Amino acid sequence: TLYKRLRRCETFWMPWKESLKMDQRMEFVMKALAHPNFRELCREYGISAKTGYKWRGRFFERGLGGLNELSRRPHGHADELGEAVVCAVVRLKQAHPHWGPRKIQALYQRKHGGEVPSESSFKRVLERAGLTVPRQVRRSVEPGRLGSGLKATQPNEVWSVDFKGWWRDRAGLRVEPLTVRDEHSRMLLEMRALASARTETVQACFERLFERHGLPGAIRSDNGSPFASVRAVLGLSRLSAWWLALGINLERSRPGCPQDNGAHERMHRDIRRELEAGRIGRDQAAFDLWREEYNTERPHEALGMRVPAEVHAASARKYEGTPADIDYGGMATRKVQRGSGVIGYRQEKIMITTAVAGWSVGLCPQTNGLVEVWFSKLLLGHIDPETSSFQAARPGRLEAGQSEVEKCNL
Repeated sequence: TLYKRLRRCETFWMPWKESLKMDQRMEFVMKALAHPNFRELCREYGISAKTGYKWRGRFFERGLGGLNELSRRPHGHADELGEAVVCAVVRLKQAHPHWGPRKIQALYQRKHGGEVPSESSFKRVLERAGLTVPRQVRRSVEPGRLGSGLKATQPNEVWSVDFKGWWRDRAGLRVEPLTVRDEHSRMLLEMRALASARTETVQACFERLFERHGLPGAIRSDNGSPFASVRAVLGLSRLSAWWLALGINLERSRPGCPQDNGAHERMHRDIRRELEAGRIGRDQAAFDLWREEYNTERPHEALGMRVPAEVHAASARKYEGTPADIDYGGMATRKVQRGSGVIGYRQEKIMITTAVAGWSVGLCPQTNGLVEVWFSKLLLGHIDPETSSFQAARPGRLEAGQSEVEKCNL
């Protein structure tokens, strides 16, 4: 059978063709066993003597299997990572199982210094060690904005706040920590399991934050209690009214759109994976330890792989306590009655909102006969003196009202 195959191959000219390489090599090595002039045989097949010796040598060493093409993949690489480096990368990943190769690379650089392997090397090591999980590909969603659409460009320009979705600890008790984060530096300012979500409890927590870090320019929140109220004018709550009284602007996400506060929700996902999965209870020491690692060890891509503590700084606006009332300059003011939320205007009782009860509102008459009602920098709506009624402003973009307020010198 082998002889017949060799005879069939004699009709083909050399060098050998792609589809019959194996047959031609078999024919060549069989003839080479008895051919009196090896170099002449090589010229007959159109190959060099070096190539002929190579295939004859492979046949002697491995038989017919040695005539197959071998992989050209190199057995090693000049820049291949050493065992010590691989072990260090694996140890860092095991200590931070939810961090990706880019963060592990930044952490490795801070701890070891010197020349650091590329990100692809870190990724390859983690994949080979089985320490990575393929990321799910999802359709991108345009987040959309509400309020002024302010994007933080420096620390304390915008803080974001939310309650982490609750979980039950090992004892079956509900745990729902409050989280406060600086948008620009990614600094996790607070992570605390409060006794309740009442306004007084959350306000006391923010007072401690303001004393420690100063006042932010704006606070971004969702539309849930106690940050907002669906029944009040412009969704104001007593807590958000207090923020406005301190000179802090409001930034709201759209109802049912958590992507509007996506960076904060992304941080909550890390908390869910690393704390909720372990069913951590109301252990403030565990929360503080996680927050410390998040702020001082975990690098952030948006910060050039720096950690939040390297970027964050205290606010220049110091917290001096809650003011007795709001100063509207030369604008006429009325005190909103506690409990009822009404003001007196031209011997009439006009309902505004209980959210700002106890504070004064500013009144600014317009040329069309209506009177604007301001609370701090927020336009609440208009009073119609003819009907003694109040019409709330339509929700949407928040109005700062700087020049308009200055014109109202009544």
